[in-house]
Amino acid sequence: MSEQDEMGEAITILLVEDDAPTCWRLQDALVKAGYEVRSAGTLGEARQALNGGAPRVLLTDLRLPDGHGIELIRETRRRFPDTEIMVISALGDEESVISAITVGATGYLLKDAFPTDIATTVRDLVAGHSPISASIARFIVRRTQGAAQNPADPPPGPALNTARLTPREIDILWGIAKGFSYAEIASHLGLSRQTVPGHIKNIYRKLEVHTRSEAVFEAVQQGLIRL
Repeated sequence: MSEQDEMGEAITILLVEDDAPTCWRLQDALVKAGYEVRSAGTLGEARQALNGGAPRVLLTDLRLPDGHGIELIRETRRRFPDTEIMVISALGDEESVISAITVGATGYLLKDAFPTDIATTVRDLVAGHSPISASIARFIVRRTQGAAQNPADPPPGPALNTARLTPREIDILWGIAKGFSYAEIASHLGLSRQTVPGHIKNIYRKLEVHTRSEAVFEAVQQGLIRL
């Protein structure tokens, strides 16, 4: 039986990993869990696969033989805004993490802290969560706090007009930051499941972001929420 999303459609995954043993292990686990998986070992192969249609989920390494996964994330986000994108990489440095999130990744897992159940992690991603390795989440928080506490740093840009965000939108931002799904946010706030995406679209527009990860990053950086 195949894994299906909220619309009852099969969940398709494009897995981009150049290390053959790792790719085989991930693909085997995902196929056994019921996902429809296509795999690619290079940036070029991934682009060819995308020409065949949008995957529901893109799982990609960053260091590829013929290019960088950041290019693939940027292209996928531009062409297929509804595709969930998660990085699976050994790279945990600031530039790699921030670049991936900025261009559109909604999750980021380090290979040395890889979850034992990748199928469940993908299910969480599709449900609206943003799986992020604990060390990276801590790193993002430290980076944000450091920027806020260092008066010598240049201002991050024009101050956000927080009055533009309604109390309800702030509540939903907090729910996103905590990794709750749309259904869970709706339940906690006493809203219908259908109203949450509308609020999130307004949040994205007001914060000038395109993904949940970007929204959380901006919200923390602007002091709208605390993790």
